[in-house]
Amino acid sequence: MCGIVAAAAQRDVAPLLIVGLKALEYRGYDSSGVAVLDHGTLRRVRAKGKVREMEALYLADPFPGGTGIAHTRWATHGVPNEANAHPHVAGRVALVHNGIIENYVSLRSELQAGGHVFTSETDTEVMAALIERHILQGLNLREAVLATVRSLEGAYAIAVISRDEPGHVVGARRGAPLLVGLGIGENFLGSDAQALIQVTNKMLYLDEDDVVEITRDSVHVYGLDGSPVQRAVHESELSSDAVERGEYRHYMQKEIFEQPRAVADTLEARIGPKGVLPNIFGIDSDALLQRTRALHIIACGTSYHAGLVAKYWIEEYARLPVSVEVASEYRYRDAVVPADSLFVAISQSGETADTLAALRESRRRGYLGTLAICNVPESSLVREADLKLMTRAGPEIGVASTKAFTTQLAALALLALELARRNGLDPDRYASLCTELQHLPRAIENALKLEPAIMALAGEFIHHEHALFLGRGAQYPVALEGSLKLKEISYIHAEAYPAGELKHGPLALVDENMPVVAVAPNGPLLDKLKSNLQEVRARGGRLIVFADGAAGMDDMATYGAMLRVDAGGSFIAPAVFTVPLQLLAYHVAVLRGTDVDQPRNLAKSVTVE
Repeated sequence: MCGIVAAAAQRDVAPLLIVGLKALEYRGYDSSGVAVLDHGTLRRVRAKGKVREMEALYLADPFPGGTGIAHTRWATHGVPNEANAHPHVAGRVALVHNGIIENYVSLRSELQAGGHVFTSETDTEVMAALIERHILQGLNLREAVLATVRSLEGAYAIAVISRDEPGHVVGARRGAPLLVGLGIGENFLGSDAQALIQVTNKMLYLDEDDVVEITRDSVHVYGLDGSPVQRAVHESELSSDAVERGEYRHYMQKEIFEQPRAVADTLEARIGPKGVLPNIFGIDSDALLQRTRALHIIACGTSYHAGLVAKYWIEEYARLPVSVEVASEYRYRDAVVPADSLFVAISQSGETADTLAALRESRRRGYLGTLAICNVPESSLVREADLKLMTRAGPEIGVASTKAFTTQLAALALLALELARRNGLDPDRYASLCTELQHLPRAIENALKLEPAIMALAGEFIHHEHALFLGRGAQYPVALEGSLKLKEISYIHAEAYPAGELKHGPLALVDENMPVVAVAPNGPLLDKLKSNLQEVRARGGRLIVFADGAAGMDDMATYGAMLRVDAGGSFIAPAVFTVPLQLLAYHVAVLRGTDVDQPRNLAKSVTVE
C-alpha cells in the first residue's frame, strides 16, 4: 500500500518526485523519502510523517541529480520512523518497495551470516542487500535485480538505482502495481497514473513478473527469464485537474459532491430507453451471462458492502442465488461452487491484493467465468478477468471511499437488471427499474442538498465515542457502510446491525449516550423497522432517522432527529441513502478535528494481504 515514483531525466528530478509522492500520499503516509544520483553521488532524505515533513528537509538542503527514486510508506514491517523509511541503501544500491516479501526472514539470516549489517526492521532492506551482493559478483544493475527477484516469495513493486549506473532506474513487479510514464527526454516509474499525470499522459503498464529498465531516452521491458518483451502504450484519460481539491476543504468532500456526475458517467451509453444496452460487459458476455445460474461476489471493505446490496437486487429481480464473501477469507477455505457460477470481483483500484488473489484462485475452482467491476481500466484485476465493467468514478484521493461505492452500486445495478431480463423479469417491471436507475444521478444530487441540515446534526456526535447504525433489507449494507465511514474518519466506534437483531444483543448498549442512526426508506419492511425503533425509544436512546417521507415516521422526531431523503424509488434507495451517511461522517470528523483525507493507520489502495 506504499507509493513509488522514480525518474530518469535531463533535469533535476527531486522536485518532480516530491510532487509525485504528494499525488500518491493516499497510498500511505507513515513516512517518506527521496534518493537521487548526481554523477555517481547518492543523496538521500527521509522523514517520519507526511510528505511535507520530508519536503521541508529537502528544501532546507536541496540537491541536484537527474536519476532518482521516491516513496511514501504505509508501515508493514517495522514501526514508522526514519530508519524504516524508504529508500533503503545497501552499499551502492538504493531501493524503494511496495508489497511484502514472505521469505525475508530466511534471506535476512543468510545475508547476516555473510556479514551484512542491517539498519532497519523492514523486509525491503533484504532486497537492497541481495542486489548489492549480485553486483559485487559482477552483474550489472538489471541483471542483479533479475537474479534477486527470482529468489523472492511474496508481492513486490520495486524501483532501484545504483551509484555505478547513473541515468538508469530498474523496476520490477509481482502482485503490486507498477507502470512506466513515457516523456520526451525523460521517463518515469510510478505506482499509478496519478503520480505521473503532471509530467506525461503516455503510460506503459507492466505485467506480472516484468522487469523494466529506464533511462531518459529508452525503456526496455524483460520477462523473468531476462528475455525482452513488448508492452502496449496507453494514453491516460486522467487529467491533472482531476486530482486537485479545488474549492473544497477536503478531497472527501469534493468526491462526495462528484457523485452525481460519476454515477451518470457510469450509466452513460450503458442503459437506454429500452433497457440495458448489449455487450456492456464485453463482447463475450452474452453467452456467459445466459448460462449463469449463480453468482459468487468477492470484495473487501466498502466494495464488500456494495456486493451485499447486489445480493438483494439479484436475488429479488433475477431470482439467482448469490453468495458474498470477504476476499481475505475466500482464499483460505474450500468454497462450494454451484454449477454455472459466475465469479464477480469488485475493487476500486483493481490492485487490492486479497481480491486479486481470490480472482486467481477462482480459476482452479470451476467457475463459469469471471467478471471484474473496477475503476481502473489498466489494473491487474481488469486485465485478468474474462468480463469487466468500469465504474468511471475518476480518481478518488480520500482514503474513505465515497464515489467509488456509489458507482459500484450503479454498475452492479446494471448487472442485476441484465440478469433479471435474461431470467424472466416481467417486462413492465424491468422497464420501470431501468427508468428508476436512470434517475439515480438526480436523486443523489437532491440528497446532497441535505448538507446544511447534516452539518447541524453532526454536533450531536462529537462528544460520543460509540454509535449504532440500523437498517433492514438492502439498507442493512448501507448501515454497514455508514458505520464504516464514521469509524474510519472520526474514530468514533460504530457498529451496524439489521434492525431486527437489536433485541438479540445490541439493545444492551442503548441508553441516552448512544446515538442510533436508522435508515428508513418507504417499503414493505418499514413497519418492522418502526417497531425496532420503538425499542430504542423505550430505552431512552437518541434516534437519528433518515426517512423518505413515509407516513407514520413523524413521531420519531420527538425522540431525536429526522431528515427527509427523497429516495427516488426502492431500487435505487441504497445508493441515495448512502449519501447523507457520507456527509454525516464527514462533518462529524471535521468537527472532531481529525485528518479527514488521511485517517490514521489506513491507506487507500490495499496492495498487501
